[in-house]
Formats: sequence, structure tokens, C-alpha cells
Amino acid sequence: MLQILRKKGQSSVEYAVMIIVVIGALIAMQNYFKRGVQGRWHTSVDGVGDQYDPMFTTANIVHRVTGTTITNLTTQNVAAGIVTLRGDNAIVTETRTGFSRVDAE
Repeated sequence: MLQILRKKGQSSVEYAVMIIVVIGALIAMQNYFKRGVQGRWHTSVDGVGDQYDPMFTTANIVHRVTGTTITNLTTQNVAAGIVTLRGDNAIVTETRTGFSRVDAE
């Protein structure tokens, strides 16, 4: 009977040691996994294209402002019998087109 209990205890110790070895191996390989994932991210990001650099950039600029102004002025002087009417309508469109280049020196 005592021998059966020893074998059960021995197999439990063997399982515990095996689990500790597997966990230790995973901890030791953690840096390799991390570097592999970082390498894949680096490759993916490099495939996207050039990154924006505020020191070296070119831009086509189109600036458009449109406005409408309507002015109506009515003046009545009842004692003199004078009536003044004024009406102004203005539609303004302003467009600027250009090219901008920024270089670092």
C-alpha cells in the first residue's frame, strides 16, 4: 500500500516539474516571440509608404470664398414728404490657387 502512494506522489512531482520546465521555456522564448511580432509590424508599416514629414512637403492650395450681401435702406421723412430708398445686392466670389513648398535647410 505504501508503495502505491509513493508512485502517485512521484507522478505528481513529475507533472509539477514538467509544468515548471514548460513555463520556463515559454518565459525564455518570450523575447523571441515579441521580436517576431515587432518585425512583422515593421514590415507592414514599411509597406504602407512614405511617412509625412512637415520639414519636406509640397501642397497644392485652392482657397475659395463666396459671399452674398443684400442691403435695403428705407428712410421716410413724413414732415418734408421725402422718401429715400436704397437697395444693394452684391455677390462676391474670390478664388486663390497656388503651390506651396517647404524645405528644411
